[in-house]
Amino acid sequence: MANTLVYLLDGKIYINLTNRCTNDCIFCLRKDKDDVCGQTLWLDSENYPVEEVFSQFDNCCKFHHSIVEDAHPEIIFCGYGEPMIKLEALKAVAKHIKELYPQSKIRVNTNGHANFVHKRNVVPELKGLVDEFSVSLNAPTEEEYNELSLPKFPKAYDEMKKFIKACVDEGISVVASVVDGYKGKRLNLEACEQIASELGAKFRVREWIVNGY
Repeated sequence: MANTLVYLLDGKIYINLTNRCTNDCIFCLRKDKDDVCGQTLWLDSENYPVEEVFSQFDNCCKFHHSIVEDAHPEIIFCGYGEPMIKLEALKAVAKHIKELYPQSKIRVNTNGHANFVHKRNVVPELKGLVDEFSVSLNAPTEEEYNELSLPKFPKAYDEMKKFIKACVDEGISVVASVVDGYKGKRLNLEACEQIASELGAKFRVREWIVNGY
């Protein structure tokens, strides 16, 4: 079975670069199913050439040209893993997209751990390539974050908040998001929104979907 590196969802193009992640969120869709709308996102191998992403993206655009012919088509890096782990591939693919469709809006859905993973502030490298980051704030406190996100390194909550601030400082739009209602658990949304506001980010609440897509 070939890797599914590019897939469609709700009329938008998504890019699935990796299955690796620095979190193991208890509400993550991949814990309950192997696919999104029938598209299997578990990769057979992480060792693929970036040209394979180019090829899948170009083929997707060819068969679904109405999406990229939209005035502001949206393309999202989001799959069964943390896309910023594959930083160089992400930059190369974003550059490829911007060269072909300069009017496109590129969003990266991330847990905000990239600077910890790569041991530097990577945000400036993405200016002009990424139009918006959606960062998983997930909780109003470190204790709740650790309970929900199960991070694989200490102080992950602080790293995530510092990443949001780095995006804001670089002038890149950033949305801090939370998943509310997981198995009846409700977050203090006012506290979450306050944190987002203090960091300079917009705020979004996503209701937990029992069966995913």
